[in-house]
Amino acid sequence: MPDYGHEVRLGVFPTPAAAEPHRAVELGILADTAGIDLVTVQDHPYQAAHLDSWTLLSWIAARTTHVRLGLNVANLPLRPPVVLARSVATLDLLSGGRADLGLGAGAFWDGIVAAGGPRRRPGEAVDALVEAVDVVRQVWRGQGSVHVDGEHHRVKGLHAGPAPAGDPALWIGAYGPRMLRVTGRLADGWLPSLGYLPPERLGAANARIDEAAARAGRAPQDVVRLYNVHGRFGRGGGLLQGGPSEWAEQLADLVLGHGMSTFVLATDDPGAVRTLGQEVGPALRELVQAERSATAAGGAGDPAPGVTTVPAGSGAPAVDGTVPPGITPTPDDGTRLTGELAWDEDSRPSAPAPEGEPAAYSTERLALPQHLIDIHDHLRGELASVRDVVDQVRRGHLQVGQARSVVNTMAMRQNNWTLGAFCESYCRIVTGHHTLEDRSVFPHLRRLEPGLAPVLDRLEEEHEVIADVLDRLDRALVALVDEEGYGQGARDALDELGRSVDLLTDTLLSHLSYEERELVGPLARHGFG
Repeated sequence: MPDYGHEVRLGVFPTPAAAEPHRAVELGILADTAGIDLVTVQDHPYQAAHLDSWTLLSWIAARTTHVRLGLNVANLPLRPPVVLARSVATLDLLSGGRADLGLGAGAFWDGIVAAGGPRRRPGEAVDALVEAVDVVRQVWRGQGSVHVDGEHHRVKGLHAGPAPAGDPALWIGAYGPRMLRVTGRLADGWLPSLGYLPPERLGAANARIDEAAARAGRAPQDVVRLYNVHGRFGRGGGLLQGGPSEWAEQLADLVLGHGMSTFVLATDDPGAVRTLGQEVGPALRELVQAERSATAAGGAGDPAPGVTTVPAGSGAPAVDGTVPPGITPTPDDGTRLTGELAWDEDSRPSAPAPEGEPAAYSTERLALPQHLIDIHDHLRGELASVRDVVDQVRRGHLQVGQARSVVNTMAMRQNNWTLGAFCESYCRIVTGHHTLEDRSVFPHLRRLEPGLAPVLDRLEEEHEVIADVLDRLDRALVALVDEEGYGQGARDALDELGRSVDLLTDTLLSHLSYEERELVGPLARHGFG
């Protein structure tokens, strides 16, 4: 099956063990600062060894700020859909729009009956789920009345609401043909598990979903493909049994070959959570983006007949002849907060476009430098998050240890900076990744455009300066931890923290603009290698 183009996301699936009630919470807190996007818990209300899933999710939501939260999946026979919809909306309102809902038709019927629920035949269970989706959607509408006159769920004239703060996704855990068709027709996402549906069976299931989506007037891309997975990090063979690089390559195959894009790892191991978020995630996203960029570019050379091109003179004007028309680097507005830059901006070299540069590039070729700009925009966004975290520390709204963890897991925190196209891939990797070395961009550009060498040398020097600035910020946070939290020492530490983040702002924004201005042309001509 093709790649649906969805954002690559990672989640975790801790056990809601009643014997260790805080373990799942601690894993959720770790996930929040380790590059994980989603925390989910299973829902088996008849299981005495498990915590109540909604209470657990609410507790995790109160202790986190970034991760999304959801049931994986809700036990519908024991969760009345009106109550379920309002629970999700409430969690979404309280968490700032971070709630999602996974729905299942029901399983383990003996346990359900023992807990007072109904025993449904397979067809009845599917019917009940379809009715429940209708109830949930109407409740979330937040206005008017809810009217569902079904065989299993009847709601007549109930006031809708509360409406959620954001837009919770509704996923369906589906395996059978009819459930797959319901998923394609009604769901925002499909959530199978590796243990029940191995990769070789994903293609047929995706085809059923896509066909049902088309018949309902939807696009296949309207249904995000999630996948509950299990594995271990080691040196074994087989699926998800090796090291982080092997995991990244195998998951990339599932993205590009089967359209799965969100991977939820069942684990109670903090080390596995860190490795997944900080090592697998960056490498996985780099592999996927590289393939998508190559596909979009369609190969180097002149545009094929019929390919739309961007004419000269459109878009922003070139800067010193280095920026091709049709692409707009983010300009440096000249704002400086410190005046402490470790480089002379006026001495930066610039490499003019070589003779024979095309007057226009195809939109496919321009997608390559646009990817660089998109990565930089991500870094700019994370810089804003750093400044917000530091501001919260200064106002006493966030503990310093949490702030340091956030900074250390952001895409900017790395010992060795590389070209912006690979910044995101290096984001949380402590050790190098051989696939990134194989795709080293600087040697590629040096080989194909020798006149660019002075610019590349300068960029490498600035990467080292930025690494030092990030170390200074980390030292400032450590120093703040060591203070008592009051008195002149604490005030001095807070002042140094503020200066450090201001210096980071000055150096990073200046550097990103310079790199874009100088490299968008070469990247349009030669790609990333």
